[in-house]
Amino acid sequence: MMSNDFEKAFGDFLDRREYDQAENALFAMVRISFLAGWKAAGGNPPQPQKIFQLMHKEDTNPDAIETDIKE
Repeated sequence: MMSNDFEKAFGDFLDRREYDQAENALFAMVRISFLAGWKAAGGNPPQPQKIFQLMHKEDTNPDAIETDIKE
């Protein structure tokens, strides 16, 4: 079992913006790799979907929201 000092230092490391950026990059690489394997096995690529939608007081055209998901 690790010491309390180690756990605090590790927690501080995980709370950093740089860790979030690295984790996002790693997740993107894993997803891209999985998608390539999925397509190679004959699967249909997923359809782009909106992850979330920002709501404003004024009406917003839902088709104006773009996604960065590429096939």
